[in-house]
Amino acid sequence: MSNTIHTPGLVNVDEHSATSATFVVEPLHSGYGMTLGNSMRRVLLSSISGAAVTSFKIEGVTHEFTSVAGVKEDVVDVMLNLKGVRFRVYGTDIQNLRIVKSGKGVVTAKDIQTNADVEIVNPDHVIATIDDTKGKLTIDLTVEVGRGYRTIEEGTAKKASDYVAVDAIFSPVLRVRYKVEKTRVGQATDLDKLLLTVDTDGSITPQDAFEESSAILVNQYTALAGKTRVAVAPQASETTAAQNSEFSADMLGDEPTALNTSIEDLNLSARTTNALINNDIHTIRDLFALNDAELRDLKGFGSKALDEVKEKLAELEL
Repeated sequence: MSNTIHTPGLVNVDEHSATSATFVVEPLHSGYGMTLGNSMRRVLLSSISGAAVTSFKIEGVTHEFTSVAGVKEDVVDVMLNLKGVRFRVYGTDIQNLRIVKSGKGVVTAKDIQTNADVEIVNPDHVIATIDDTKGKLTIDLTVEVGRGYRTIEEGTAKKASDYVAVDAIFSPVLRVRYKVEKTRVGQATDLDKLLLTVDTDGSITPQDAFEESSAILVNQYTALAGKTRVAVAPQASETTAAQNSEFSADMLGDEPTALNTSIEDLNLSARTTNALINNDIHTIRDLFALNDAELRDLKGFGSKALDEVKEKLAELEL
């Protein structure tokens, strides 16, 4: 295992949809993939800021264990449906919203009367069903911003006795999965690569949730570290540039696609090609990750093969 603790980077973001994305982080010190993945998963699921209904009042109803005249669902069902409404709230102030619906039909989240500070993320979410043509449903809502999960007893807002308190699920992150794979930097082949998949409810993007969780962890560990600092290696891209004096960045031009050219397409000798492939060097980009000394030390690769590679790269003006 290398003594160097590599500084990781976010090398790729694969957006599956507006609410789901996979983040690829590498290179990580051996074992750090699991450490980072688990800590970020816990923070993502428990500590990302979101908004939820914390209490509500239905006109003509005094407590939750009753029915509502002209409404198919009872108060408990309405409460459960209200918990499923997702909000995007700008700011931290408590929001007081209202629903007023008359006549037979379905009451959905789009019937909530919002203001400039509140958006409804899932407007088609069903809240109740009025089954009487003369029926009317009026609901007052209290929406708060918070983190994680909050029980009724932990609620801070003071409300009149006819308001029904709700245990709130603030977290906008629905699911987090992670996988750890092996990766390499130069001759170091025992490094980790973390693939973290984040699914949200739409009130926050996966990218914003990922960055917020990272910032939370940074704040926590910075407070514990005090003035102590540990020297770490620069990010992989910086390491590569520093190692390769003969293959510096200014030689690469403005065509990153050339770096992805397969070794087999360079028309090198069979011996040189096989030596590179057997050492997991498959593209020109992989070549630039190693300096001359590291290339000579490759199994089955020597000075003559190195000269051949340099000549070929010179022909390609790389």
